Amino acid sequence: MPQANPPSPWRIPLVREIGIILLIKLATLLTIKAVWFTEPIVPVNGSERVSERLLGPAQPQPLSLNEEKPR
Repeated sequence: MPQANPPSPWRIPLVREIGIILLIKLATLLTIKAVWFTEPIVPVNGSERVSERLLGPAQPQPLSLNEEKPR
């Protein structure tokens, strides 16, 4: 009794379309990753700016316009 080969799923048009769309999306994502996310960009004096911001002197709070000033 000869064995019949099972039909390939790629013969179904919907499967082919979904496969092509997934390949296009994968190629698009890899292109975006290669163009915009190749290496991190460190700002100039980044560590110094962060430490100054976190550990620097506190800014005085501005007075509210509605607050009365003593005479």
